[in-house]
Amino acid sequence: MSHATMWHGVLPAITTPFTADGKVDHAFLAKHSVQLIDAGCKGIVPLGSLGEAATLSFEEKLEILRTLVKALAGRAPVIPGIAALSTDEAVRLAKEAQAIGCGGLMVLPPYVYSTDWREMGAHVRAVMSATNLPCMLYNNPVAYKTDFSPAQIAELAGEFSNLQAVKESSGDVRRFAGIRALLGDRLQLLVGMDDAIVEGVAMGAVGWIAGLVNAYPEESVRLFELARDGGPKAAQSLYAWFLPLLRLDTVPTFVQLIKLVQEKTGMGSERVRAPRLPVAGTEREHALKVIDTAMANRPAV
Repeated sequence: MSHATMWHGVLPAITTPFTADGKVDHAFLAKHSVQLIDAGCKGIVPLGSLGEAATLSFEEKLEILRTLVKALAGRAPVIPGIAALSTDEAVRLAKEAQAIGCGGLMVLPPYVYSTDWREMGAHVRAVMSATNLPCMLYNNPVAYKTDFSPAQIAELAGEFSNLQAVKESSGDVRRFAGIRALLGDRLQLLVGMDDAIVEGVAMGAVGWIAGLVNAYPEESVRLFELARDGGPKAAQSLYAWFLPLLRLDTVPTFVQLIKLVQEKTGMGSERVRAPRLPVAGTEREHALKVIDTAMANRPAV
């Protein structure tokens, strides 16, 4: 499935489930991934920021990929986030992902260290040339302090035929038009922020790397399809119900919050890995209010 349609539809940024003693819960991970594909999702994106990749060891990452590739058994691609502190480690992870049987890569700038286009460009070039897997560049300047401009993305697209897609999380919907102006349909555009999905699809995005889908898969798939097939007007009422939940995806504690929604909807556990702790106090009260309201008014999809 190396063709561009791999990037179409809802691709969950899957959370990493943990057991009570803090280990990766592989049994739940396998079950959860199948549940998401059964609901109409088109692939699984593990080891992202939502997957708490920064707290996972290299070996844990590989075990997660093995579990997912085995669980999905070719039904849908596994597209891991390739993020690391060093370029060498990112390259190693990309090669291992290909060996394990992953279908594509989500390429991130390095964690922690961010400077200029010369260095950040060299990092992603090294990762994209490490395998022949289709790649999606992940632009999230808020989280990673590296901003890939449309012109820089166009430069990479000219060099790498396996760069097929961009996950745009700058928060600026104008970027979609900016990329398209330079590249036409050369790259598939994907939305990386839950509360910008309808706007992104209206601007030509064909895919959604989604977060709240971990708790609400059917609703996420339906929202995407309505936005894709009927535009903002068709999606309006489902979006209005979903937005308070989708906004939980764009705050620093988004991992804890999305896992809390999973726990409340019976789709997982809120266990996170330290330094993260489950949300508490007024933040928890606010989140529970949002979740309770959503659950009480859950639309039929």
